[in-house]
Amino acid sequence: MKILITGVHGFVGSNLVKYLAPANEIYGLDIVAPDKEGLIKTYSWEDLDAGRVPEVDAVVHLAGKVHDTKNQAAAEVYFKVNTGLTQKMFDYFQAHSGIRKFVFFSTAKAAADKVDGVLTEEVVPAPVGPYGESKIAAERYILDVLKEKANQMKNRGVYIFRPCMIHGPGNKGNLNLLYSVVRKGIPWPLGAFDNRRTFTSIGNICFAVNGVLTKNVESGIYNMGDDEALSTNELIEEICKSLGKKAHIWKWPRELMNGFAKMGGWLHLPLNQERLRKLTENYISSNAKIKKALGVERMPVDAREGLKITLDSFRN
Repeated sequence: MKILITGVHGFVGSNLVKYLAPANEIYGLDIVAPDKEGLIKTYSWEDLDAGRVPEVDAVVHLAGKVHDTKNQAAAEVYFKVNTGLTQKMFDYFQAHSGIRKFVFFSTAKAAADKVDGVLTEEVVPAPVGPYGESKIAAERYILDVLKEKANQMKNRGVYIFRPCMIHGPGNKGNLNLLYSVVRKGIPWPLGAFDNRRTFTSIGNICFAVNGVLTKNVESGIYNMGDDEALSTNELIEEICKSLGKKAHIWKWPRELMNGFAKMGGWLHLPLNQERLRKLTENYISSNAKIKKALGVERMPVDAREGLKITLDSFRN
């Protein structure tokens, strides 16, 4: 296949190129254009407007404004990028009948900021903040067009992925911060928070994208996550195991840690209320729908094995 990936030089895009390039022709659309093995050429958004992007069989739309945990980004930036660019790319997809598949990377946060129980695709979306709100606005644009033009779209595949936190080699984010804290030998003081979270190994992301591109999968929304949810304490233990260290997990009172996090927000320290919530909340997402669609009982990358690959890449 000829595949166009927007945001191709980001973390997910770079991994998709490695995964898909051996069997496909990969083109990129991005604001930067460094050389990348497996990528034939990177085009600019101006090239897209001018009609200089070659005809392709599929589009994977990754380009977007990521969640700013410091809450410094203006809301209109999220909507301009996450909603506006998605509308632009989906319009491009509609206008080119030769493109048979369209994959949009949304986020689990478009469905729910907090989860009680297990998150499924049937949940009524209730995002909180401009990141999730801009993503759900993009989703609704796609779904409205699919409903309005059902006859024209019935032989084309359109997939909205809602991944939980994606990790893998080259990843930068909260997992890196956590790793650096543990590596310095700093005890983990949040052991009193008993939680479980769904993570998403980049290998499972690549498997799912390839699956919907190559198989006859029904259009729709699909949660993305590993098979097993892990607690933050288990995550700390896995980091220590990767580092060859003994885990030091302290169960300091929750009220005390909430106070520290509030103070951290005022003083712009690494631990603030947003990060504390992310590290200690329950957020379990079901991947049953995507597994059924792809005809598998388990995702190919085990949650702990995928985490080990990520942590080993940090160490190296």
